[in-house]
Amino acid sequence: MAQPQSSPSLLFKVHRREPELIAPANPTPHEFKPLSDIDDQEGLRFHIPVIQFYRHDPSMQGKDPVKIIREALAKTLVFYYPFAGRLREELPERKLTVECNGEGVLFIEADADVSLQQFGDALQPPFPCLDELLFDVPGSSGVLNSPLLLIQVTRLNCGGFIFALRLNHTMSDAPGLVQFMLAVGEMARGAQAPSVLPVWERQILNARNPPQVTRVHREYDEVADTKGTIIPLDDMAHRSFFFGPTEISALRRLVPPHLRRCSNFELLTACLWKCRTMAINPDPTEEMRIICIVNARSKFNPPLPAGYYGNGFVFPVAVATAEDLSKNPLSYPLELIRKVKENISEEYVRSVADLMVVKGRPHFTVVRSYLVSDVTRAGFGEVDFGWGKAGYGGPAKGGVGAIPGVASFYIPFKNKKGEDGIVVPICLPAQAMGIFVNELNSMLQNEERISSANKSIFITSAL
Repeated sequence: MAQPQSSPSLLFKVHRREPELIAPANPTPHEFKPLSDIDDQEGLRFHIPVIQFYRHDPSMQGKDPVKIIREALAKTLVFYYPFAGRLREELPERKLTVECNGEGVLFIEADADVSLQQFGDALQPPFPCLDELLFDVPGSSGVLNSPLLLIQVTRLNCGGFIFALRLNHTMSDAPGLVQFMLAVGEMARGAQAPSVLPVWERQILNARNPPQVTRVHREYDEVADTKGTIIPLDDMAHRSFFFGPTEISALRRLVPPHLRRCSNFELLTACLWKCRTMAINPDPTEEMRIICIVNARSKFNPPLPAGYYGNGFVFPVAVATAEDLSKNPLSYPLELIRKVKENISEEYVRSVADLMVVKGRPHFTVVRSYLVSDVTRAGFGEVDFGWGKAGYGGPAKGGVGAIPGVASFYIPFKNKKGEDGIVVPICLPAQAMGIFVNELNSMLQNEERISSANKSIFITSAL
């Protein structure tokens, strides 16, 4: 098994200035903009953290990333002025609307007595001192009446810097957020306007009148946690696992020929669902769930407009008993996952929007659920503020809101050999993590006649 490439004991001090509000650089309309009924669901009412690492660039010597990004942010908010507003809730329907009042987004200037090199060769979650690099300003993390964005830019003593961001998820999904970040990068590099202009048009994904729930949405089932299988919040272990060409090929050879043309996402999700279920060892009769985030933008005819930065995804779920997942081969969960993905259509998305209105904007089912989101093509690493592309760009950690262990992101990653692959942060109770590692390595090793050097998966220690 490969050794950790980053130090779990890395500690450093971060000196922050007082948080400030960055308003749009020019006057913007004061108006009320309702969110869509896809944006406006309980499961998106939390803040998502993103982090970007940038190396020293000699050509930018003497230029301050804090000053450049602060000014670029103000200019970008002229175009994305809803981000500078505040969410209001209309009762009793709980409908969320942005009051575009130009109050601004929270911005923190900081310095850290650490170099980028000290983070190690492998920049990937979990990151040391994350709470210092993305400081939770007291009173800022509410969903309603709070800043929709918090950004912290931390200079490093090597000349590099860290850009960390926290977004109210009801406003945007990963593609929408990346679109905004790319715009800030363009403005930082001297553009007068973003190359892709933002499009609001949230009414496109509103419920119909009258609402018509035409599809089965088991992702919103009301499930009682009768046997204590919600992941505990204490004694959690965090690891990141690398899946490169060797690991993906090994998994692909575990399924019958007619399934080998499946996507890497489907194959990897089936593997993790099976291994995770065996690790947490639920009652064999318990129903286990895998929730796949599916970008639905291309499912529409015509597609959602270019520049649309609202949430454009759905949460389809596959369901199987713990016994069936544990005892059946990898092809079993793989076929279930493929089937639910194939069912996603424009009508499915509209049915979700209608369900939100009919059922009071429910949260997706967390009990015995595992949620996976592929951000390998989201483009976080492409964001350039003038110092080049990010050394790492993407989710700052796994999990959904305050619920650890429920979600994992698939993040693009290049290992020491130069192989492109996927790194997946996993959070599990410590004992379950040990079982998970054994099951995963067993799946890769026992079924593959490959050299021992290629059998193991890369695992980072908890930070």
